[in-house]
Amino acid sequence: MMVRALFVLALFVGAAMPASAHKPSDSYLTLAVVGEKVHGQWDIALRDLEFAIGVDGNADGQLTWDEIRARHEAIAAYALARLSIAGCPVTAGEQLIDNHTDGAYTVLRFTAACGVAPRELQVAYRLFADTDPQHKGLVKISANGSTRTAIFGVEQPEQAFALAGNASRMGEFVDYVKHGVWHIWIGFDHILFLLSLLLPAVLVWRAGGWRKAPDFRSAAVDVLKIISAFTLAHSVTLSMAALQIISLPSRWVESAIAASVVIAALNNVAPIVHGKRWVAALAFGLIHGFGFASVLADLGLPQDSLALALIGFNVGVELGQVAIVAAFLPLAYAVRASWFYRRVVLVGGSAVIALLAVVWLGERAFDVELLAQVQARFT
Repeated sequence: MMVRALFVLALFVGAAMPASAHKPSDSYLTLAVVGEKVHGQWDIALRDLEFAIGVDGNADGQLTWDEIRARHEAIAAYALARLSIAGCPVTAGEQLIDNHTDGAYTVLRFTAACGVAPRELQVAYRLFADTDPQHKGLVKISANGSTRTAIFGVEQPEQAFALAGNASRMGEFVDYVKHGVWHIWIGFDHILFLLSLLLPAVLVWRAGGWRKAPDFRSAAVDVLKIISAFTLAHSVTLSMAALQIISLPSRWVESAIAASVVIAALNNVAPIVHGKRWVAALAFGLIHGFGFASVLADLGLPQDSLALALIGFNVGVELGQVAIVAAFLPLAYAVRASWFYRRVVLVGGSAVIALLAVVWLGERAFDVELLAQVQARFT
C-alpha cells in the first residue's frame, strides 16, 4: 500500500511539472542582421505547437511530415503574430524539420525588411505566453561580426539590442551567466539529484539510523564537498562536449542522468554509502555535464568567444546551485532533529524522488511519454 501510494504521488508530482522529463518548453530564435534586412530562423518544438494549435491531423499521437506540412501556414501565422521587430515587417519563408536534444522542432525561416540598416533591434517575443508561462525564448543575434544572446519570457517579453559597434564582452558574459542560472533552475533532474545528496547533509548515520549532525559547520562542510565535486565534474564534461572533444548519444546521457537520481535517492531510503557523498557527486556529475552541454549545443556557441561563453554558463550554473543550497541548508538544519525531517522529508521525499526518476528513466530509455499522458488526463 505504501509503495502504491508513493508511486501515485510521484506521478502527480511529475504531472505538475512540465511534460518534458528534462526541461520545460523553449524555442531557439536566430536573427542575423545584414544591411537593411534581418534574416531569421526560429526553431519551435512540435510538441508545444501541438498543444497550442494542434498539428496532429488524425490525433493518433504520431506526427508525420504530411501533417506538419499541412499546418505550415497556421504555424507561421501563429508564431509570427507573437514576434515583432520594431520598424521591420516580417515575412514568412520556408519551413523545415530538425531534431534537438529534446525532440523534433519545426524550423521557420523568415525575413524582416527594415528599409534602412538598423542601429538597434527592438524585439517583442510572446510565443506561448497564453499557454505556458514557463516558456523561454533563447535568442541569438548576429550583427557587425559579433554575436549576443538573450532570454525572453513572460517576465521579460520586450528587449532592445544596440547594433552599432561590437557587443561588449561583459554583456556576452552576463548573457551566458543568465543562461546557466536558468538552466539549473528548470533542470528538475539536476535539482533532484543535488537534493538527494543534500538531504542527509544535516544528519549523520550512527547506530543503524540517521541522527542529527552535531553542528552547522560539519553540515556546511559536507555540502561544500558535494557542490565542489559536482561543479568540478560537470565543468570538465560540459567543456569537452561543448568543444566537441567528446560526444555521447542524447538518449544515453538523459537515461544515465535519470538513473543517477534513482541511485542517489534510494541511498537515502536504504543507505549503503553513509558518507563521502561527494564521491557520488563527482562520478555522476561527469554525466550531468553532458546534459548541461545540450542547452549550449541547441543555442549555439559563438565561435569567437568559446571560452567566455563556457565560463559564463558555468558561473551561472554555480550561482543557481548556490541559491538552492542557501534556501535549503538553514531550513533543513533547523528541523534536522525532528521525526518529520528524518522520516517524512528524508525517507519519504527520497522515495518519491526515486519513483519519479524511475518514470523518467523509462521515458528516456524507451522513448515513451508516461508523465505527459498523466498530465493530459488531469489538466
